[in-house]
Amino acid sequence: MSTEASASSSDFIKNLGKMYGTYTGGFILFILLLAAMEQFGVPNRILGYLFVFFTLAVYAIIGVMTRTAQVSEYYVAGRRVPAFYNGMATGADWMSAASFVGMAGTLFLLGYDGLAWVLGWTGGFVLVSILIGPYLRKFGAYTVPDFLSFRYGGNFARSLGVIVLVACSFTYVTAQIYGTGLIASRFLGMQFELAVFAGLVGILLCAMLGGMRAVTWTQIAQYVVLIIAYLTPIVILSTKKYGIPIPELTYGQAIAEITAREQQMVATGLATVAGLKPHISPFINYSPLNFFAIILCMMVGTASLPHILMRYFTTPSVREARQSVAWSLLFIFLLYFSAPAYAAFSKLEVYTNIIGANVSALKPWIFNWGELGLIQICGKNAGSIDAIVAACKAIAGHPGVVRLQDFVINTDVIVLSTPEIAGLPYVISGLVAAGGLAAALSTADGLLLAIANALSHDVYYKMIDPNAPTMRRLTVARALLVVVAVISAATAATKPADILAMVGWAFSLAMAGNFPALVMGVWWKRTTSTGAICGIIAGFGLCLFYLVVSRYFPGAGVKFFGMTSLLNPVTGAPLVDVAKAMALPNAMESFPTLAHPLANKVGWFNLNNIACGLLGTPLGFAVIYVVSLLGKEPSKEMQDYVDEIRKPRGRTVLEEKTT
Repeated sequence: MSTEASASSSDFIKNLGKMYGTYTGGFILFILLLAAMEQFGVPNRILGYLFVFFTLAVYAIIGVMTRTAQVSEYYVAGRRVPAFYNGMATGADWMSAASFVGMAGTLFLLGYDGLAWVLGWTGGFVLVSILIGPYLRKFGAYTVPDFLSFRYGGNFARSLGVIVLVACSFTYVTAQIYGTGLIASRFLGMQFELAVFAGLVGILLCAMLGGMRAVTWTQIAQYVVLIIAYLTPIVILSTKKYGIPIPELTYGQAIAEITAREQQMVATGLATVAGLKPHISPFINYSPLNFFAIILCMMVGTASLPHILMRYFTTPSVREARQSVAWSLLFIFLLYFSAPAYAAFSKLEVYTNIIGANVSALKPWIFNWGELGLIQICGKNAGSIDAIVAACKAIAGHPGVVRLQDFVINTDVIVLSTPEIAGLPYVISGLVAAGGLAAALSTADGLLLAIANALSHDVYYKMIDPNAPTMRRLTVARALLVVVAVISAATAATKPADILAMVGWAFSLAMAGNFPALVMGVWWKRTTSTGAICGIIAGFGLCLFYLVVSRYFPGAGVKFFGMTSLLNPVTGAPLVDVAKAMALPNAMESFPTLAHPLANKVGWFNLNNIACGLLGTPLGFAVIYVVSLLGKEPSKEMQDYVDEIRKPRGRTVLEEKTT
């Protein structure tokens, strides 16, 4: 890099506070401007378009302005991202559509049991800081497979790393693109399949030209949008209801009102005891085994996801890598600490404004979501008032008001619809949509970059054409980014299972495939190449096998594992004889619980398949340990490298070229 370019980059870093401070102030002014426009009668559709297109335009401008033709800038942002801003970018990279859109919805539906996700995802960053992140930064890799190849000697370990990376990241990115399609279809009035590809354009504009450099500075801007969007509705609701603009402090009062309302609904016939799941009662939706299994898998999976580990390759030093983990936790905490309050306020608004309302007098916003198949009333999509009235009249003895058992809302809609449920100004709904879009785009950018970089750097450059010039490497990386993005969008357009379920699979796959090899590679010098390779194959293979079989072939292996009845997908309680169920034609349609989105299938051991990492990871550690002891120990040179990785100071182990 030239002296002039280096000085320019240094000036850019020094002015980050001023630039992002100005950006934040400008965004707040933009919100106030749209609020004023709403008061003057500007149509809601126009406000929705302005929110979405303004934020997309800002992200695209940042992406174009930070384009680069340097390999180090493209893959690791030149390793010059300060800890504070890397923590903010990691927060945006981490808080995906699952966190922004799905987390509060899951807490809304599951109550206490939904805390498993919050606890697991938050705790994972402690493992990143202690066990893996700083040491990969000291190593000096571009990608996680880079480390596996160097530590375990050769392209076989690198290939396995790429397979694990693509498997978990593709599952994850499909969920994010699904989230962009969900938001765009609702707030832009587009067909879902078309909205998915419209969101894809925004993703590519952010990532394609500048790689990690562009993604980093874009994600910081996206974090500002998503955290303002997430907190604003519940701050308003907390202030309106309890006079305190800190929802975390009024959360307990909302829970008390929910509990009282639940009892009232049962007493007045608006809910049944059997159909009501008390918000604060534990282990109603998940068995204790599955509750704690989800916590562990989300925690360890966090420390294993390639797109998160990549963020710590971008800091100037090992020390700043550690510091950026701490900043990441703070920025993530702001949202996760608020998610239970969001769920409580949302549930209270539903119980107050929808349950007990006259069927013929429901608000128009319900029909907007009902047309997308995301809200059902009386068993039918709430696409119009006529459809709802007809569906409810068809139920014998229906009282003509919405009962709890009549109302079904997709968990991915809770956050997006809360402002409308609560009757807040439409500008708040548009703001939340912009925040959800920012969350989905930021994570999708990081995931697509992780996949494309692994394919271009680890497969093309390291295995196919080691002599490829810089421009060809970057061209291949950008082409692969587009290809992977299009395939992911096409998959998302099929409307796969709910966002949180797909994300859960990614965590378990990463946990089983990466965690044992990474931890043993850093912390046990005796780990051999053969041991690591066998461990990755065994752990990842078992996890993937259990996930696929329990998800798509729930009756397979029943005789061998003694499961004689189909289990409730959430609680594990027997539902129906498996042999009879699976012998029937159209079994999946005959027994809808087999395809329940939260189920993700309880398998042979009564273990939810999103927690399949709980099987694969111990096996991976055991196989690595046993096979390593049976083989010849690594060379002294490699053991010295491992010692060097664990030192907080000193040279980077893998010196990189400055081209």
